Amino acid sequence: MTPRHVPPGIIDFYASGYDEGSRLSESADGVLELVRTQELLRRHLPPAPAKVLDVGGGPGAHARWLVEAGYAVHLVDPVERHVREALGTGATAERGDARELPAGDGTYDAVLLLGPLYHLTDPADRRAALAEARRVVRPGGLVAAAAINRYAPLFEHAAYAHLHAPEVRESIPQSLATGVYDGRRGFTEAYFHTADELAAELRDSGCEDPVVYGIEGPAWSLLKAAEQHTGESLVGTPLFESALVAARLADAHPALLAAGSHLLAVGRHR
Repeated sequence: MTPRHVPPGIIDFYASGYDEGSRLSESADGVLELVRTQELLRRHLPPAPAKVLDVGGGPGAHARWLVEAGYAVHLVDPVERHVREALGTGATAERGDARELPAGDGTYDAVLLLGPLYHLTDPADRRAALAEARRVVRPGGLVAAAAINRYAPLFEHAAYAHLHAPEVRESIPQSLATGVYDGRRGFTEAYFHTADELAAELRDSGCEDPVVYGIEGPAWSLLKAAEQHTGESLVGTPLFESALVAARLADAHPALLAAGSHLLAVGRHR
């Protein structure tokens, strides 16, 4: 299916200027995101060989481990490069749009939106994507949606040690106040959620009692700062393991959601 209109800056960012395929494997905070997303989803996914629709699944970082775990995975993404790469994971894949999914009603046991919501800056588009997820998942099925935390840019730019630069510092207040990022520096245009807002969007779409987790937890920016300023991989080091434990411990303390990088909301179709 040909995707609906997606801003060309988003397509260009992923099609040529950014390697999404390495994001979750090369940096310590990326690996932390992958490990935590896996363990959080495994708490809630139905047993394999359930049918999973991976919406906006990129080149298939999550599709790969889901297929290896025995799930029947179909991936939909608007970027042709991602679709080609995703076919190498063992999943089926096609071009498509989160707001108009190429699937019949109630055809999947679980629907994952681990990227689309933070590229849909218009609330109506996010509502459309969540409505489509609800439509194609069976009654009682899982909907899991990720978002970038509203406060993540503040922590990230501090970790990079350039928050004091005027051109960086001046862009932060707007995204903190509105959630909207203009895409002028380092990332494409995006929307950053608060935890309460993400839960409300899932609840309004028809998901019952959604729960929001902090994926990387409150120590991710310390891990990023240490890796950035030493130039050494910290995957598997005591600092990495400590950050992972911090993320797990934070699950019981919702106030710590504001310190994370990504959020994951899970709910069941009524």
